[in-house]
Amino acid sequence: MFFVSSSPAYAEPGTLTAPATTNFFVAAVILALFVLAAIVSAARKDVTQGFDEVAHASYVAHIQRSGDAWPTLERMHLLDPQTFRFTDKANYLNHPPMFYALLAALGPGLEGHPQALLAYRLLDIVLSAAGFAALLALGLTAHLPRAEFYAYAVPLGCIPVLVPLAGAVSNDNLAFLGGAVATLGAWQLAASTLPALSPSRGPRWEIWLAVALFGVVTAAWAKLTGLLLAGTMVCAVIAYLLWRKRLSWGWTIAVAFALAVATAPYIAYVIQYGSPTPETPAQIALLTDGARAAGWAALPRKSFADYSAYFIAEFIANWMPTLSARSAFNDAMLAIPMAAIGCAFAGVALSLRRLWHRQEQIRDVIVIAGAVALGATFAINVAYSYRRHLETGWLMDAYPRYYLPLAAILPLACLSLLAAIEAPRWRAGLLAFLVAGPILFRILGAPLG
Repeated sequence: MFFVSSSPAYAEPGTLTAPATTNFFVAAVILALFVLAAIVSAARKDVTQGFDEVAHASYVAHIQRSGDAWPTLERMHLLDPQTFRFTDKANYLNHPPMFYALLAALGPGLEGHPQALLAYRLLDIVLSAAGFAALLALGLTAHLPRAEFYAYAVPLGCIPVLVPLAGAVSNDNLAFLGGAVATLGAWQLAASTLPALSPSRGPRWEIWLAVALFGVVTAAWAKLTGLLLAGTMVCAVIAYLLWRKRLSWGWTIAVAFALAVATAPYIAYVIQYGSPTPETPAQIALLTDGARAAGWAALPRKSFADYSAYFIAEFIANWMPTLSARSAFNDAMLAIPMAAIGCAFAGVALSLRRLWHRQEQIRDVIVIAGAVALGATFAINVAYSYRRHLETGWLMDAYPRYYLPLAAILPLACLSLLAAIEAPRWRAGLLAFLVAGPILFRILGAPLG
């Protein structure tokens, strides 16, 4: 039998277990390889290729020059990518300044010093490595059997965009750190308040609530999608704990305060610009000029259904971002992440089934909360992008990197599927796919050269 059909919520995991030290060693090796690869990428990357790095670096340099902790977005300009001197071209970024102010305070002077960019890339690697370490810590404290730990950790290490993004100046790295800390905190919060679901022992649950909320604020202050993802996920976990009467309503005051701090930059932007994502003249020009240059502006606008289908297809294709043309073989390799997403959807459905029957475990709580956050954010992303498409013809908003703050949810959802499989052969096959699939896609999914 493939799935458990009656009362048991989980299949027997088998006897392939490992002492904590073994998983810790594997986690340390994966983290070390991630940091090494990110450093190599940072040393080699062209600043003009990908992730809007010139714009992010220009934001940092503007704060260093002006000393303004809350700069007026319309007054910011872009650096010349060769000389790192300011040009007359306006900066199009519309994110809150906290990430950039942090880098401006920690790093050397950037204006006129292209060589200083490496220092900022290394700072970003520190942020990403800390986030990656938090996700690995989640896997370690969950006491997963050895094979399941590999099926959790290896896909995280093989996320195609994570290494090059870590080696670039981008607020996505702070959002990733915040989301990872929020996920770890939410997991431990649930484990600490629901001892019947987990035998783990650790710090009091108040500490983990603070960790989760700190992660939300960190992700939110990096970018709006960080707030939507981490904030919704943690709020869903807290709602579950209130429902199960494991958290008193009095603590919602602390949660509300943290959410107020997290949303403060966007409330300020609404007051200042009328929108949490200000549409500055440079932002509008980026879309209109880009759409015109690509030939999209003159094309008929897509219906919402057609645009949604296009968005999903581009989202899958951008799982392995590349500046080179893909071959048919590269396109065929996209079947691997598509299959992994299919497994994750099945895992979410099974976690919901366990919740319905009051058989859930900690993994199910986090998977469902993460799925709610991912689904809500994706829907908002599509709706927001469709409006921009109608206005300008723009067709480039489907970026999986926006969802990295909740990167752990996909492998956890796949493990939720694995937990329902009782046939040893099927379990072994799924485990092999979850471990080997990301490695194969990382190697073969991008064009050579």
